[in-house]
Amino acid sequence: MALKGLLKKVGTSVEVADRERLTDYCDSLGLTRLDQLPLRTPVRFAGEVTSLRIVPRAGAPAVEVALTDGRGTAVAVFLGRGRIRGITPGRRLIVEGVALREGTETIVYNPAYELLAS
Repeated sequence: MALKGLLKKVGTSVEVADRERLTDYCDSLGLTRLDQLPLRTPVRFAGEVTSLRIVPRAGAPAVEVALTDGRGTAVAVFLGRGRIRGITPGRRLIVEGVALREGTETIVYNPAYELLAS
C-alpha cells in the first residue's frame, strides 16, 4: 500500500498536488465549499487568494480579491478601498457575506474576513 501511495504522489503534477492540499485544508475548516455556495444567503467559506485587482466602480476604488478552495472560485469585492493590508496572492482567508451571481462569477460584496496563518 505504501508503494502505491508513493507512486501516486510522484505521478501527479505540482498543480494537482497543490490543489489537493488546498482542498484538504479548506475541508478541515468545516466551511461551505465554493462549488456549493448558496446564493443570496449568508455564507462562510475559506479559500486562497489567487489574484488582486483595483478596479474603479461608480467612480470609487474597489479591491477585487479572487479566491479558490481547489474546487471553485469566488470574488470578494471591497468597495471604497484602494488596498487591504495583509491580503496578498497565496494568503488564505475565511470570508463571510452574502454570495451573488454576476454573469459566471460568484461575488461577495464587502465581506467580513479573517486572515489565516499560512
